[in-house]
Amino acid sequence: MTDKPLISIQAVSHTFHTDSGPLPVLNSLDLSVHKHQFTAVVGPSGCGKSTLTRLIAGLMKPDEGEVWLHGERVVSPRATVGMAFQNPVLLEWRSILKNVMLPLEIVAGNMPKRERESRARYLLKLVGLEGFEDKRPSELSGGMRQRASLCRALVHKPDVLILDEPFGALDAFTREDLWQTMHTLREQEPFTALLITHDLRESIFLADEVVVMSGRPANAQYVLPVHMPGKRTLEDLYTPEATAMLATLRQQIQIAQGRS
Repeated sequence: MTDKPLISIQAVSHTFHTDSGPLPVLNSLDLSVHKHQFTAVVGPSGCGKSTLTRLIAGLMKPDEGEVWLHGERVVSPRATVGMAFQNPVLLEWRSILKNVMLPLEIVAGNMPKRERESRARYLLKLVGLEGFEDKRPSELSGGMRQRASLCRALVHKPDVLILDEPFGALDAFTREDLWQTMHTLREQEPFTALLITHDLRESIFLADEVVVMSGRPANAQYVLPVHMPGKRTLEDLYTPEATAMLATLRQQIQIAQGRS
């Protein structure tokens, strides 16, 4: 890990202006994520977690402060950011293979089609979707669609992968299966990630550190380093160390909600 972070959020504040008046969501937020680091962000609903992802992706500009990515100030949408959401938003008129290839068509149009297809097929095989390349999204289960969405987010080798509750709508077994898939992807395709989640078990299973954000307007209240093996299994969630980390996160979120 280098001293210079890949993502740097510096004193960022942001307010939404609604019909009922101003709605502050972020207040002088500071946050850093280093290359190949996986950071999870948790906190009460409405504390600005999704707003943070839009600022990093360049989809919004902060009212105050600066967002830096790979040494450049973010002032507009970044093609080098991959995003996956709770809803996979796959295009029904395209096959799964062509859905995954879409970012390459946009940002790497000069890449030969054979290479784009090879890259997409490689990722689909990595997440267990080999043989489903020609299927339409409606022919796949929710978990399979989310696997394809992860492939699409990574296919152009982005500087950073933003995950905004991508597993939140899935059943528990499918969700845990995808947690393991994320570790497989990290082993084969090292990436820098920022995960927004309400699932505390998910945060410590996937992340290198967990950031607890306070209420509204939000700030980074607490940072928990995750001391777990790099290659994790679900059994690691039941160790005394994991139990202690979960208890700490619950306590910090209660503090963020204004409860002791």
